[in-house]
Amino acid sequence: MSQTDFSSLPLSADLLKNLESLGYESMTPIQAQALPHVLSGKDLIGQAKTGSGKTAAFGLGLLSRLDGDLYQVQSLVLCPTRELADQVAKQIRKLARTIPNIKVLTLCGGVPMGPQIGSLESGAHIVVGTPGRIEDHLRRGRLKLKGVKTLVLDEADRMLEMGFQDTLEKIVEQIPNNRQTLLFSATYPKEIQSVANRIMDRPELIKVESTHDDLSIQQHFYQIETKEERFDAVRLLLLEHRPISTLIFCNTKREAQELSDRLKQTGFSVAALHGDLDQRDRDQTLIKFSNKSVAVLVATDVASRGLDIDSVDAVINYHIAQENEIHTHRIGRTGRAGAEGRAFSLYNSKEHYKVAQLGLYLDRDIVSERLPAANLLKTTPNQAAMATLKIDGGKKHKLRPGDILGALTGEKGIAGADVGKIDLADNWAYVAVSRTEVKAALKKLSEGKLKGRSFRVRKL
Repeated sequence: MSQTDFSSLPLSADLLKNLESLGYESMTPIQAQALPHVLSGKDLIGQAKTGSGKTAAFGLGLLSRLDGDLYQVQSLVLCPTRELADQVAKQIRKLARTIPNIKVLTLCGGVPMGPQIGSLESGAHIVVGTPGRIEDHLRRGRLKLKGVKTLVLDEADRMLEMGFQDTLEKIVEQIPNNRQTLLFSATYPKEIQSVANRIMDRPELIKVESTHDDLSIQQHFYQIETKEERFDAVRLLLLEHRPISTLIFCNTKREAQELSDRLKQTGFSVAALHGDLDQRDRDQTLIKFSNKSVAVLVATDVASRGLDIDSVDAVINYHIAQENEIHTHRIGRTGRAGAEGRAFSLYNSKEHYKVAQLGLYLDRDIVSERLPAANLLKTTPNQAAMATLKIDGGKKHKLRPGDILGALTGEKGIAGADVGKIDLADNWAYVAVSRTEVKAALKKLSEGKLKGRSFRVRKL
């Protein structure tokens, strides 16, 4: 038996069987290092990037300590954003499939309180949420944490960056001292160390390098001076390389929105993602980017953290990242799973010091390259291959992805190859269809029926 086999761990037969059915063949480095400590009940600080497998590392730990017959909150997982909380809750539910009657509840801001209050009254074993909304429910006496055995702070560095330190400490005060505390963070600034000293008991510290292979990412750097040159450089790189999906990182919310607006004016298929967007717009933007209905996503670091986005073809750093580790995290969005990725970084002469520091960190000489020829600016940008249709019906109406696919491809329908990703929630569904088949798909869904019912359908 290999030391990276899950069967080498003291996990229940049900959990091991479920891991096998989910295709978990062997542990990732973070899982192999963290799980023995987690399962033995120790406090742990894990430094690891998004995509390293850390959710299973703490998810298996808290499920192992859970008493299914005891109907109270036994584990609390805090995340910086609703997107990450949703992703974590979804993965924990998958890991818990073979444990009967386990309830995982998500409590995040940006969505109505009513349904959350109802769910809290019904009780839950595991709560995953954002600090602000968790504190709100605690303050109003709707959430009780006296039975919590495991506290997880996921992407703790981002929670501190977003100003949640006081909120976190108020939440921790409500949890018994004899708990297990697991803290995961992509970076380990002194603020994290300070929080750990106050809320943890002799934690084990493990560090795992990024799981993507930096050698599979071609990095290119370009020195530009003016704001206009910077904007033209982004257009030239997109027009020269024509990536199907591109993630552009900006250092501020204002920059991200301005760049997105200007790219849209020049014909690009683009959307912005930052903290000033309301939750519905954030959700729809992410869905459209992940299903290839938007070709370019312009984002801030905080907004893009923990997003469930597959590997992208290219990453563009509109400015050099504030920290070297953030640069590595950004470019790690491309070149995943052995695929070749491209990363393009723009900087001006005032940023030379940052570039020199980055060169030392990456252990490479950074040399400015020549941008593609300016005559490319006269060419037409790529359009996204897909478009998104929204259906006003979802899981609560007993809809499944197969029902939507069947309705689209049935008699005189569109080809299966023209149907892309289908996202299903309680009261709505989004389906990606080839841009050339939008009219036919709209007609088919509007005039036909799903589960014997008619639903409103429109193009986003």
